[in-house]
Amino acid sequence: MSIKVYYFASLKEHVGHSEHELEFIQSLTVKEVWFEANADLALPKNTLAAVNMEYVDWNSLVIDGDVVAFFPPVTGG
Repeated sequence: MSIKVYYFASLKEHVGHSEHELEFIQSLTVKEVWFEANADLALPKNTLAAVNMEYVDWNSLVIDGDVVAFFPPVTGG
């Protein structure tokens, strides 16, 4: 199975790239996607996640063909 993973804003600098494709054998949670893709990096505090352009909980399942995005909290002003 395959998913696309995107990183935005400061997370792009944190991980060193803006996107990549992740191959896996079974469904993963969003949190597991982070650690599969970034095994040597801690998950930054307050990071937000979306699957297929909708905010999700870190325990949401990701399946083949999904698009996962990670980004820092958004503030307005």
